[in-house]
This record gives sequence, structure tokens and C-alpha cells, in this order.
Amino acid sequence: MRLSRRLILKSAGALPLLAGGLPLLGLQARAQTAPAAVPPILFVHGNGDHAALWITTLWRMESNGVPRERVLAINFTDPLARSDDKVEQPNRSSTEDQRRELGEAVKELQRRTGAARIALVGNSRGGYSIRNYIRNGGGADVSHAVLCGVPNHGIYDWGDGINNEFNGRGPFLRGLNEGDSEATPGTAFLTLRSDGNDKYAQPDGRFVGKPGTPTGVTSDGPALKGATNLVLGALDHREVAFHPRAFREIYKFIAGVEPSRIEIVPEADVKLSGLVTGSPGGVVTNRPVAGAMVEIYRVSAETGERLGGLIHSSQTGADGRWGPAQVEPTWYLEIVLTSAGSTTTHIYRSPFPRSSEIVHLRAARPLGTADAGAGAVVLMSRPRGYFGLPRDVVLIDGKEPKDVKSGVPADSVTTLRLPASEVGRPVVTIFNTERIVARAWPASENRIAVAELTY
Repeated sequence: MRLSRRLILKSAGALPLLAGGLPLLGLQARAQTAPAAVPPILFVHGNGDHAALWITTLWRMESNGVPRERVLAINFTDPLARSDDKVEQPNRSSTEDQRRELGEAVKELQRRTGAARIALVGNSRGGYSIRNYIRNGGGADVSHAVLCGVPNHGIYDWGDGINNEFNGRGPFLRGLNEGDSEATPGTAFLTLRSDGNDKYAQPDGRFVGKPGTPTGVTSDGPALKGATNLVLGALDHREVAFHPRAFREIYKFIAGVEPSRIEIVPEADVKLSGLVTGSPGGVVTNRPVAGAMVEIYRVSAETGERLGGLIHSSQTGADGRWGPAQVEPTWYLEIVLTSAGSTTTHIYRSPFPRSSEIVHLRAARPLGTADAGAGAVVLMSRPRGYFGLPRDVVLIDGKEPKDVKSGVPADSVTTLRLPASEVGRPVVTIFNTERIVARAWPASENRIAVAELTY
């Protein structure tokens, strides 16, 4: 039986976020005990992404009493799709590669928890691997599947590029969607989608390189016959997975009850660790980088200046892991990543309210021709969503960025270039309620600063 509800928000900011600068009230407060029926949950990232995008979702799960050991976020080795699913490309993955790696992660979570069945939650391309796994042999392992912003009918429906997995007319998606029910029976399916703000569910091809060409896809593209299909208003392609509004629906669908809280409950002791991954040949991967140095400093929330000396330093081994670093849940941080052949990257972050083992790091992009003559380059990055103008407040160095387009949110990074005379000064970045101050480091030393938003 097909169930359908239409839930519309008027803005992506309908629910408050935990702001890094707020006082930590009730630090010793205990999280509500989760319902006994909540299965272990495996979170699956999208194209070119990594497990760290789920960090706020995992914190919210923990804040609702879900034990840390019963949630897992996969890190696909090669997260970028091939242009032709049937033709090998260096450091890119096929649909079968993704299905196989997901199956291994499912078995690991079952082994860790002793559970016969688990829940799967995926964003974008991650939903393809979930559907592929369930439909082609893994359905007995999966009780619930939540597909967030997944282009279930393609990002276009065209006769050319027929073997691209994102082509709704291609064999991969036709195989997943055949039959009376597009949701494989035996698993409960939920889809979450945007009301017109998903750049990969648009009728015009401008977001896939063909402006003016009809895609054959609409905002309803992520919906599935046989699933519970919900619309989350003005949220964008990533926010339908990572926004607090999405968390509520994910939790409620899997647990069967409303979450006891949406806010993240801080911990007294915070330990951080993760992977350093590389981009061989300019292709982003989750392959570990050995010999990378990770240094962490506490910085001023107002100026980005370092407060005191180094609080953590570690060098990655063959497995690419760094940490653990112990920090306070009120500290703003500068994380410095140095690795051979890459740009030295100064990453400025809001306070981490809880511990995490998926604080994964990649070096910033190389300095390019567009940066020529710049004394410093500062990036403002939002991994868990896009900048929407005029939907959001987006300011870098006191101005609305000119490289962020208005309308459908499509840009997650904005760039500020400063003259040499301004190297070393603070740069204030603001996205709605989150504020991060970075420092402008000299581009002449192959350095880039990144103000990386958490929310």
C-alpha cells in the first residue's frame, strides 16, 4: 500500500540549530533512552562525498539515546561515479563496486551489534547503492531504507550517455524501477525530497551542463511507488538528508516515534579523530594518505587568532588515520593539514559539541590560474547543504558573495581573494546562525584557509 504525505516548510531555517557560540547549559544532561525497537543504522554518503557529512546526524541520534556503537557511516573507497558505468575509470566506482562495498559494511554492522536486520539511510548517489543492494540480494538484511534527495528517476532522461547511472533511461535505473512497486517489498521505504529546490531534480538541464534542454525530470523524481514519500519544502539537495528537519523524519520513520529532541546534547569530554584522504589525478577519493601532518589549535571566536600553543599533533600512517585529539566542546578550532604535493590547508571550525571518529580531512584544491596575484585565498564551505540566495544569510568578509548564484541552491563553496597587503587579517564568515572567523594565510606559501561550516 502506498502512503503519501506532503509536508511543506517556508524556509530551510524553520528549526533552530545548536549554535557553536551558545552557552552550554546542562552539560551533564542525559540523553533520552531510545526506543528498544530502533535497529542499528548505517548511513551512506553521496557522489564524491565521505562519511563525515553525517556527523551532525550521528550526534542527534546519540542525543536521542541511540548508542554510538549502533550507528555507522560508510566511507566508499572511490566515491565518484564513472561517466559510463560499464567502462573503468581511474579512482572512480561502478554501481557494482558501490553495492559490494555497502554489503561489506552491512555485514560489519551486523557483526558489531548482533542484529539480523539493520536500517539504511542514504543521500543522493548513496540511495542508489542502497536500492541496488536491497533489490539484488540484500533485502533480508534491511528493515528500513530512507532515501534523501536520491534521484531515483535520474537527473535527466536522455538518449545519449545511456550507461551513465544518473540517466533515468539507462539500464541501471530502469532495472531498479521496473515492476508495480519501485520500492522492493520486504523493506519499509521512505523518500525525502525538496519542493523545487533540489538542483538534481530540475526540468531544465542547466545544472547538468545543458541549459535550455528539458531533462525529462521534475521535483517529484526522487519519489518511489510503494514508498512513503515526503516533501520537505525549501530544503536543498543535501539538506533533505542533513538538516534537523530531515533528522526528525529519519528518526521517526525508523524508531516509530518522534525524537525526544532535535538539538545536539553536548558532552563534557570531546575526542576527535578521522581519516586524511587524497585526490590522485585531481579525482576526490577516500583513499588514505600516509605521512600527512594534522595539527590543531584553539582559536578566538572573534579574531581566529590562536590561543596558546599546539593542542594536538599527529602524523598519519598507512591507514590514513589521525588523532585522537581531546578538545573542549566550547572551543573554536584551527586544523592544519599538511601533506606532500598538496596545498597546506588551514581549516577553521565551530566548536565540536560531541566526540567523533569521522572528522575526515582532505586538502583544499590546488591554487589555480584564477588565484594568480592573490595574496591570500579564503574559502567558505558548507558540506551539508548549499548556499541559497535569497533564502539564506550568506556573508563572507561582510559582503554577500558574488560567486553564489541566486535561485535554486547550487553552490556549496565561495571564494574570497585578498591582496598581499591583507595577509594575516581575520575574515568573518556567516551562514544564518553559524559564524566562523578564519585568518588569511599567504598564498605564496601554497596555503589556503577554509571556514568549514558544521550546520
